[in-house]
This record gives sequence, structure tokens and C-alpha cells, in this order.
Amino acid sequence: MILLDTHVLIWLLSDDRRIGEQTREALNRSWASGEAAVSAITFWEVAMLVNKRRLSLSADIGAWRTSLLDEGLVEIAIDGEVGIRAGVLQDLHGDPADRLIVATALKGHQLVTADHRLLEWPGQLSRLRATD
Repeated sequence: MILLDTHVLIWLLSDDRRIGEQTREALNRSWASGEAAVSAITFWEVAMLVNKRRLSLSADIGAWRTSLLDEGLVEIAIDGEVGIRAGVLQDLHGDPADRLIVATALKGHQLVTADHRLLEWPGQLSRLRATD
């Protein structure tokens, strides 16, 4: 399963050219086969961006989420195991959303991100650079 970082989901849906051709193809294949996912925290991050007027959506955030899930995006819940793992990650910056996304990816998913802090993190994490 490919796990999209929040900005990658936004870029993908807005056809942002920052996503590299190789990554875009991988994301499209994954989505079509039901293997593209986000952490549940991604919807919180998007709601916060909308609330701060840093992002606008064509629909209510709840309807937007439902539409994405209906289109095949998988939402991975944050459970106690993920919460604990996020809390004890070594050498990762303190952003709670990033920590939860990384902890979710560590359940056997490949994280797609352009965040240099996550790409350079020394932990054992399968990553795909969004700009490739």
C-alpha cells in the first residue's frame, strides 16, 4: 500500500506538476487498484488548512472526504499502536501529524512525500520521493 503525505494528496488532486512523472504513474496505478491510502490525520490537516484559509475545496470537507473514499482512496485509522509508535520515534521532528503519518507508514506501507525532513529521517521507512 502507498501512503500519501497530506501535501501529496493535495498535489495529486490539483494535478500539481511538483509530482514527478514516475511518482504520478505509481500513484495512479495504486489508486486504481485500491492500494492508495492516507492516514486519518490527513483529513484533520486538510480541515485545518481550509479553516486557516490556506486551502479551499469545492465541497464541504466531510463531503470531500466521502467522495475520495468512494473513489477508492483508503483511510487508515489511527489506533493506540500507531499513537504509541508515533510517540517514541527517534530522531524525528516534533510535528504530531508527521509523526502519526510516519508511524502509520511503518505498518508496512510506502510513504510518498516531498518533505525533506521525512525523506532524510534515518529510520527504517520505505519512501518514495514525490518529485521523482
